[in-house]
Formats: sequence, C-alpha cells, structure tokens
Amino acid sequence: MLKVAVAIVLLITGLSATALFYFRRKTRDLVLVYFGLFSLLYALRLLSLQGVVDVLFDATPRFWILVNWFITCTINVPVGLLLYQVASEHFRKLFRWLVAIQALFAVFGIFTPFVGANIDKLQKANNVLVLGTVVCSGLFALFTRRRAFPDKPMSADIRILLAGFLIWLLFVLHANLFSLRLVRGPDVEFLGFLICVGCLGYVAAHRTFVNEERLLAINKELEIARQIQSSLLPREIPRLAGLEIAARHLSMSAVAGDFYDFLVLDDRHVGVLIADVTGHGVPAALIASMIKVAFAAQSPHAHAPARVLAGLNRALCGKFDDHFVTAAYVFIDLGTEVMRYAGAGHPPLMVVSRANGKARQIEENGLMLGLFPEAEYTAIESPLSAGDRYLLCTDGVFEASNATKEEFGRAGSLQFLESNSALNAKSFSDKLVEALARWSGNLAGGAQEDDITLVVLDFQPASL
Repeated sequence: MLKVAVAIVLLITGLSATALFYFRRKTRDLVLVYFGLFSLLYALRLLSLQGVVDVLFDATPRFWILVNWFITCTINVPVGLLLYQVASEHFRKLFRWLVAIQALFAVFGIFTPFVGANIDKLQKANNVLVLGTVVCSGLFALFTRRRAFPDKPMSADIRILLAGFLIWLLFVLHANLFSLRLVRGPDVEFLGFLICVGCLGYVAAHRTFVNEERLLAINKELEIARQIQSSLLPREIPRLAGLEIAARHLSMSAVAGDFYDFLVLDDRHVGVLIADVTGHGVPAALIASMIKVAFAAQSPHAHAPARVLAGLNRALCGKFDDHFVTAAYVFIDLGTEVMRYAGAGHPPLMVVSRANGKARQIEENGLMLGLFPEAEYTAIESPLSAGDRYLLCTDGVFEASNATKEEFGRAGSLQFLESNSALNAKSFSDKLVEALARWSGNLAGGAQEDDITLVVLDFQPASL
C-alpha cells in the first residue's frame, strides 16, 4: 500500500507538471514536460508491479511483464532530456550522447521481446546501462566542472538537484545491484525516487516561474518601448490648404524600425521624411529615435532634400555598426507648386496623375544612411499638377508576400494607385493597408512579415 500511495503521488505530480506546461504557454520550459513524463512513467511502472492493481484489470501476467519492461527501457529517455535541459552548455554535449544511447536502447528493448528475447536478460542489460550511464555521467560532470569552473560556486538549483540525484543514486545502485543478486535487502528504490522527484519538482517549478517573471519583465519593457516609440511619431498630420496628407504605420513587433516625420516651415511649405532601419525590434527603434533628433536639426535647409539627407547621414555615421538606414525626403512648395525629392537607397516615390490616370515611379537614390560620412545625394524637382497623388512607403509594402511567396511588388502598388485614384488620401491609405493584409493573409490570422509605413500626399489646389 505504501508503494501504491507513492505511485499515486507521483502520478498526480506528473499530471500537474504536464498541465502546468500546457497552461502556462508563455514560458514553454521543456523541463516541466520532461519532468512530468518521467514521473508519470515511473508511477505507472510502480503501479503495474502491485498485485492490488493487477486484480482490477483483466490482463494476463505476460501483459504486465511487458508493460513493466516497456516503461523500464524508455524511462531513461525523459531522464536524459531533463538533465540536458537543466545542464549548462558545458555539459550538454555529454547528455546529448547519453540521450542518444538511451533512445537506441529503448527502441531495441521495445522490439526484441516480440522476436523471442528473454526479458530477464534484457533487464540485466538495462541494469548495466543504468549503472554505467549514471555513474560515468556523474563522475564526468563533477570532474569536468572542477576543471572548467574551479572558482565558480554552484547555484541553489544545481545544489538541490544534485542532492536529490545523489540520494536517489544510492537507492538506484542498491536496486540494480539487488537485481543482479550482488547485495541483499528490500527494494526501496521508490522512496529514493520520491525524494528525487521532490527536488526535481522544486527545480522545475522554480525555473518555470523565474522564466515567466523574466518574460513578464521583458514584455513590460517592450510595452514601455512601444509607448516611447509611438511618441516619436507625429501626433497629428499637418494641415495645409491645397495639400491633403495621410499616414499609416504598422509595426511587425512591439517596436519597429520604420519612421516618418514632417518639417512644417509655414502654411505653404512642408518637408516629409520616411525612413526604414534594417532589422526589427528595440535596436531598430533606438536608431529610429536618433533619426528623429537628427531630422529636427535639418529645418534650416528643409527646402533642399539632398542637403537634408546628407545632414542625416553625417549625424548617423559612426553611431552603429550592424545597421543602416534607407530614407526618402519630399519637399512640397505650394507657393510655386513644385515638388523636390531625394532618396537614400529607399523604394521609389510613386505618383499617379489625375490628368491621364497613369501611375509612375520616381527614383533618385544615393547611398544608404549611416555607412559613409562623405556620401553625396542629389534631388529632382517636378511641377505639381492638380489631382496629383504621391505615395511614400517602406519596403514592407512591396515585399508583402502571399501564400505562394509572390510579392505585392511595385507593379501591384502602381496598379493599386491607378485603381483607387478617386478615393481621398485617408481612405486610400486605409484601403491600401487592408489590401496588403488580405494579400499576405493577415486578415486570416497570418503574421505580418515586416514593418509597414506609408505617407500619401494629395495636391488639391483651393480652386478645385
């Protein structure tokens, strides 16, 4: 009855650990599932050996022998995987080999009884395997740890794990030596295992909650970063008579590397910048904040796109090594009705004319920002015509892919411009975002693959 009671405790422990793994999906620490599987298998094996349990089921003695053997030869695998998960990187190579050996023996042990192999002899082979792997891995780990980390103290988790493991090891040694008839005494391995399970359970639960607390802290920091980045984007769109502006910004993750901003000189002159930092997440967002500061300093020559990009490039060079920035800048002069444009490795400016309804692209690119301090940029000037619509966007628009990996592309963007020229700027931007989501499957729950930012400029003179 003591063995049955211990088995029930282990069964509940294993089920609880497995349930905790599935319900606390944010952490996904595999220690829990391996620990749960280990406890479940040991509990089932312990129950299968008890006569009080056997009488409850209509099964032959051969069936219970096979059940006990199948569990015996496979239970080592979750043990090895559990040790692999809690081990440091220095020891994981050792445990990978142990898991491989255990898995091969499990496959061998499951199939050999069906070809007439003697289970008693197989059991002795398993005893030798358990003794050899446990003793060798323990000695190897202790020896290599002393050589690799002579002055580094063990963590509390490792000390608790080792204490439980060593206590159980004494019981395992006795049980296997008893099975080989080398020593005498009652088989009380299950008590040692219960102590070990208590230690393992503590370590597994502690790791899970620590990881979850760490994840919650990271999520909180990301939320703060998202709020800070949102404050970097313009709070409101400039309103100028004769020019309608709309903008949309959709980040792939909590924070993004896309950025846009405006330099409003007066009610007739405005500059528009759009930029895309390579990569995603916090590093890209930090660089985007640097762009905002550098862009604000370009107001004295906002009318000259080439000078604006050159000034941004000088401000960014030397500030980071593993990233660069693509950007495009448009200056709108409503007084003289001209548009000036310059780019730095950025997707082209797109324009559709009301006069002929045809869309085209304008490309005037220099080198990406942040790489070469002496890089030079050139700008083009184009007259504004009533009804012209300009579209600035990041590569997230062009590179949005459907299920067959076909990109929305420049051709799709030009076609969309032509087909929706009758919409106002805000409705056009909303419909374009919806079209991109439908194209890439985001409306059906698919993940966004890149940051998406776009700015729409509609020239509508007051006479219209």
